[in-house]
Amino acid sequence: MATTCYKIWVHGVVQGVGFRYHTQTQAKSLGIRGYAHNLPDGSVEVLAVGADEQVKALIAWFEQGGPRSAQVKKVLVEPHQIAQPPTDFTTG
Repeated sequence: MATTCYKIWVHGVVQGVGFRYHTQTQAKSLGIRGYAHNLPDGSVEVLAVGADEQVKALIAWFEQGGPRSAQVKKVLVEPHQIAQPPTDFTTG
């Protein structure tokens, strides 16, 4: 099982609607480590590290709109190299 790492930027109405909390719940259920952080431009940056299939499932969840409380307009995905992989999934 190959481990992959992606940075994902989710744009739309994704702050103030529980997006990071739901992302954390979804990521943990998939066994993904990383984080979800609000950015000053109103988007959320997500780092997702885990099995390729599970990380792609998280990306697909974003592309399908994420939690019902959010209004996802655009999802940007970029492969990422990380020296020290996180041990959990955090928000902040």
